[in-house]
Amino acid sequence: MSYITLKKSAFFNNLDIISKKTGDIDKIALVLKDNAYGHGLLEVASMAKEYGISRAVVRREEEALLIQEYFKYILILSPLHPLSKNTNFVYVINDLNDISKFPANTRVELKIDTGMHRNGLLIQEIEEALLLIKRYELNLEAMFTHFRSADTMSAEWFWQKKNFEKIKVRYPSYRFHSCNSAAIFRDNNFNEDMVRIGIAAYGCLSLDKGLQKTGLEPVLSLFAQKISTRRLKLGHRVGYNATYEAKEEMDVSCFDIGYADGFPRLLSNNYTSPEGFELLGRVSMDNSSYKSDQEELLIFDDARELASKTETIGYEILTSLSPFIRRIIT
Repeated sequence: MSYITLKKSAFFNNLDIISKKTGDIDKIALVLKDNAYGHGLLEVASMAKEYGISRAVVRREEEALLIQEYFKYILILSPLHPLSKNTNFVYVINDLNDISKFPANTRVELKIDTGMHRNGLLIQEIEEALLLIKRYELNLEAMFTHFRSADTMSAEWFWQKKNFEKIKVRYPSYRFHSCNSAAIFRDNNFNEDMVRIGIAAYGCLSLDKGLQKTGLEPVLSLFAQKISTRRLKLGHRVGYNATYEAKEEMDVSCFDIGYADGFPRLLSNNYTSPEGFELLGRVSMDNSSYKSDQEELLIFDDARELASKTETIGYEILTSLSPFIRRIIT
């Protein structure tokens, strides 16, 4: 069966680099949402605990419940309403209407819209939010924001950062965090209480040319195993709609990886594996064919390379990987 390897040494290397940027390992909150960006929620949580990470960020409370034994603080980004009384869980308020949904004494943080114009309270809504939080007896611990263009060579990051600095001056009694993976590599004077690290920890951060090099290493590699091999003659065609025609006699093998596993169908007839084996014909739901007779094939070891061929981003490649593929820590 196809499987994924997670290189612990690369993961720890990335965390070493990030902790040097933050100055304190305790300031790192590892983003584990969406199955740890496709790497495997429990697998990455166990490595993070071994390294010494004590903070995590997830999308749903269901994710938090699965990893509650690993971390002392888990920030839940998109709660509908609290389901658990776990005192390690901290819930994000994305809208004024969220405030009344939480029971008294719930730990909460305010997300502030400093310019992304997606989730979060408007700056002019903060005072009203503070009054409502007091009325409903919630425990407000922090305010934070999210940058929309930290990975691009533009002035927008500085503009949003300046907007958030004004909030920090106005409400000095709270914790603050704003940096995502890209921002921590742009901020040479990091002085906040926490950094939310996602794609950088997994080694697939992409930054515009001109921004600093990171030294990060991809953690995840995808492997497929051979189902069958056949000898094609000149003119034989491969796969659905016969889109590949053999130009010579060759060995072609079918491997157990397809678009249902998260391998993009857009790569049909347009991909060569890191070891130099050509993908032939259409990618099927559960398998694909390569000019190879190996028993096992490395499909990719850097999601950014697949992303560049499909006009998407490494995040999409990684988070599309099926949770049913076995993950192995190496």
